[in-house]
Amino acid sequence: MKTVAYYNGKISEINQMQIPLNDRSVFFGDGVYDATMAANHTIFEPEYHLERFFNSLKKIQIQTEFTYDQLLAELQKCVNLADSDAPLFVYWQITRGTALRNFTFPKSKPNLIIYIYEANLTDLRKPWKVITKEDTRFLHCDIKTIDLLPAVLASEEAKQQGCDEVIFHRGPRVTECAHNNVNILKNGIFITPPLDNLILPGTARRHFLDICKRLSIPFEERIFTLDELFEADEVMITSSATYGVPVSHIDGKKVGGKAPELLHTLQAECIADFVKETGFTPDIL
Repeated sequence: MKTVAYYNGKISEINQMQIPLNDRSVFFGDGVYDATMAANHTIFEPEYHLERFFNSLKKIQIQTEFTYDQLLAELQKCVNLADSDAPLFVYWQITRGTALRNFTFPKSKPNLIIYIYEANLTDLRKPWKVITKEDTRFLHCDIKTIDLLPAVLASEEAKQQGCDEVIFHRGPRVTECAHNNVNILKNGIFITPPLDNLILPGTARRHFLDICKRLSIPFEERIFTLDELFEADEVMITSSATYGVPVSHIDGKKVGGKAPELLHTLQAECIADFVKETGFTPDIL
């Protein structure tokens, strides 16, 4: 199969899968999701993603019958069905169930959706241009909800301006991107926003903190401002498929480019971990 879709145990190609109209995702975005990459039929860092996924389920009070090991087994089953030598994007979500439209919780069994398709890791040799935008999303950004309309609108605004991403801020405080985490390098220190309800606990963010500890690179988990963003030695964006892509321009102003060696060291170590776990070497650095 070139693509793999899964709905409550039923498996098909993505374009053949159908979902009930009354799935709570249709009317309310009532569910959570997670995603990672895979290569050579090996899922990259599933433990980080499943931990975050079950935390999100708990925060919105969805009780699923799946255990950690059972869900991992279903994901692996789908990855094994993918007929591709290229890296794979592995996505899964659980919604509150299928029921007539009603704002209160229904008495229904949660639905599990998985889909998988070929996708490349972000090319780290091509710096991104981004815009900044006031963060007007809700106050539960730590939950990986499938209700992503604010991120969709912000991403489209960036696209219309010829840019690759949006960096959100609340007043002077930088939070995160529309669908990535943002970090800076300054004076040899890796700086990333602290975990609270205003940012998603990114798995790549966590990975880069592990790399800093491993390589004895100083790091700080703290709030940083828009001024610090513009004055950073490097601005780097991270996600499950984006292992430290640098930012070259913010709101049309040139930024970064002052600590390429440290940036390269972090990127290379992250890619090496991907190669070690999956056996696939991406041509992205």
